[in-house]
Amino acid sequence: MKKRISILVILTTLMLICFFVKPVRNTIEQLFFLFGMYDVDYVKGYILSFGIWAPIVSFLLMLFQSVVAPLPAFLITFSNAALFGWIKGAILSWSSAMAGAALCFLIANWFGRAAVEKLTSRLALENIDDFFKRYGQYAILIARLLPFVSFDIVSYAAGLTSMGFWPFFWATGIGQLPATLIYSYAGEMLVEGAQKFVMGLLILFAVSILTILLKKIGTREKPEQAQSLI
Repeated sequence: MKKRISILVILTTLMLICFFVKPVRNTIEQLFFLFGMYDVDYVKGYILSFGIWAPIVSFLLMLFQSVVAPLPAFLITFSNAALFGWIKGAILSWSSAMAGAALCFLIANWFGRAAVEKLTSRLALENIDDFFKRYGQYAILIARLLPFVSFDIVSYAAGLTSMGFWPFFWATGIGQLPATLIYSYAGEMLVEGAQKFVMGLLILFAVSILTILLKKIGTREKPEQAQSLI
């Protein structure tokens, strides 16, 4: 109980700082504008402007987009690959995304649905609830493969279930690794004229994997339904 109160005090203090300390508020507004542009070059330029601190800033950006869901994480993944090379970029993107997912899960687990709805939205969370109920243990993998599904909200939703932290953590790490490697490799090759083309390929890849996965889920569910009718 004391631990939760301490964490609540810390989070409340941070929120007050974000609202009432002008430099902090201006920085947050700048970050929303940055993500709202949906432009890898803008994100790359922002990260690069911090010089030797660029990797740390990238890590913090991933945490920010995780908590304030949904913001597009692929912009950071592409930028990391372009700035640091696809291998180092993938390691940075994967580790920071893992930290962000863990943070979302713990926030939901400690503070409940009301706090999560303030950080996301009730409608978005309800949609992910249905997604989670439908696909269960596969929801984490599916969400990471699809660039248009908010993986961060899925992390919040997982924290509201009875799922333990470590099963969630390992499933998250394994589930996001293939997509992170592919996005990072594509991100290193991004050029101005190829950005939309690469995004199309990534979406096609995600949909293909999703189709195969859903077929497997359907194949497993049919025998179970048949047994329930006997």
